[in-house]
Amino acid sequence: VSLVESGGGMVQPGGSLKLSCAASGFAFSTYRMSWYRQAPGKEREWVAGISSGDGSTDYADSVKGRFAISRDNVNNIVFLQMNNLKADDSAKYFCNAVRRVAGTGTTNDYWGRGTQVTVSS
Repeated sequence: VSLVESGGGMVQPGGSLKLSCAASGFAFSTYRMSWYRQAPGKEREWVAGISSGDGSTDYADSVKGRFAISRDNVNNIVFLQMNNLKADDSAKYFCNAVRRVAGTGTTNDYWGRGTQVTVSS
């Protein structure tokens, strides 16, 4: 199983970035995909998620209206489009894949190593 994030970098406030997470080694289309972030000295926080079924999305209040999560089930990639970036968005962004294992009561939960986003003038 592999999740590899890319697309991070440094951007000025008000700018945009698009993160990608390339997945392999598991049935990508059947997993709920999410993005999390963690800033230095802070706990990891959930940012956005997209379902495996109808592709419904949900967002943390702090990014609603600015970020958009999407997925490509053909190429096994999940994206995070980030617009109107703020200094508070600076963090390491992680890709997460999760799915309950039917009949076992357990959950498969996979993480990437993250990509750094820095918003600074």
